[in-house]
This record gives sequence, C-alpha cells and structure tokens, in this order.
Amino acid sequence: MTEERQFTWKQCLVVRTDVRMSCGKMCAQAAHAAISAFQRADDGTRRSWLSEGQKKVILKAKDERTLYELKSLAEARGIATALIEDAGLTELPPGTLTALGLGPARCEELDKITGTLPLL
Repeated sequence: MTEERQFTWKQCLVVRTDVRMSCGKMCAQAAHAAISAFQRADDGTRRSWLSEGQKKVILKAKDERTLYELKSLAEARGIATALIEDAGLTELPPGTLTALGLGPARCEELDKITGTLPLL
C-alpha cells in the first residue's frame, strides 16, 4: 500500500464555468494563471513549492464576480494572484476574464479561501 504524500504548499487555479471554452482553451487559461501567479510569488515561497513537487489544484468559479472576490481575499492574506484576461485571438472576445491563479502558498491558507469551490 502506498503512503499518501503530505504537502505544505500548493497553487490553486480557478477557471470560470459560465464562459464557453473548449477543454484546450480552459487548459491554456489555467496554464497562464499558474505561470503568472508563480512569477508574482516571493522567492522563498517559489523555492519551497518547487522543492515539494508543485502541487496544483484546479477549481471551478461560477462567474467573474467569484474570481474578483477570491483575488481580494487572497491579496488580503498576502498571497500572490494573477487574474487572466483573454486576448481574444481564438474563442473568446478580447478582455474576457477566464481564470485566476492563487499562490503558491501554504495549503491551509488557500483552503480558507477556496475550500468551498468544486474541483474542475
């Protein structure tokens, strides 16, 4: 039997579900959110998260307002955030907010903010 690994750090990627996006588009938006939020985190946090295995969780947001609310809550706790706005080159109108990257940060801090959101 395999022992379950415990993580101290993670990153949450929150994708809107009220906007019609293909699976590939959703994945691309989540990737943008992951990289952008990572770049905004401090060096110590980035190193800790990278050395632990880069845990990521992808969650659903029901609308644009949810992204803004989560962003505000995370920023108030000092967690790096990245709100992703689509360029409008493929499926969506320019400026459509699609995703939010949170962290990396300590799991318990992100759980306080995103704990009620469903997995994508």
